[in-house]
Amino acid sequence: MSNIKAFNRWDCSAIRVEDPGLQKYINLSPMIVPKTGARYAGNRFHKSKTFIVERLINRMMIPGHKSKKHKISSGLCTGKATTTYGLVEKAFEIIEKKLNKNPIEVFVKALENAAPREEIVAIEYGGARYPKAVECAPQRRIDVVLKMMTQGAYQKTFSSKKKAEQCLADEIMAAYQLSQNSNAISKKLELERQADASK
Repeated sequence: MSNIKAFNRWDCSAIRVEDPGLQKYINLSPMIVPKTGARYAGNRFHKSKTFIVERLINRMMIPGHKSKKHKISSGLCTGKATTTYGLVEKAFEIIEKKLNKNPIEVFVKALENAAPREEIVAIEYGGARYPKAVECAPQRRIDVVLKMMTQGAYQKTFSSKKKAEQCLADEIMAAYQLSQNSNAISKKLELERQADASK
């Protein structure tokens, strides 16, 4: 297993997840072609068994809507795995060129940096709704950060000359550097600020 590299290029054996809450939920068992084809679909917590890069690829195929509007989409959101596979690989190449580091290590650190710890839920008392701060479950932390990253990347490439792979690489690098240019980091700070105010 140790000689298998992600995309047959990048070694994952030395990568460690530092956040103890996320260690069980970020799978770093590499695959040359990260596509399991819904092998774990029937199992509970099946997503945790999936290689983390594959989860990014899956999320890039269906990034979901932003503010209940589906208009910010592109020809890349077609569910075609090969298109998205190539896009993510190119984004990782850009990260490797710019930072001279293993792009998967950069991606994992970016996930840890941008995963929200708290969020708010609405609680109803006698017809009135109040926001209440709750802790974010580790599985959900990964889901939320992947959603924010992909939506941020697509938003930046929409109606601009920048290519999607460049925007995705920029988003991951900004989250890795804890920069507010990252959609995921700015959303995390906003969520935690709202949760703090609702305590």
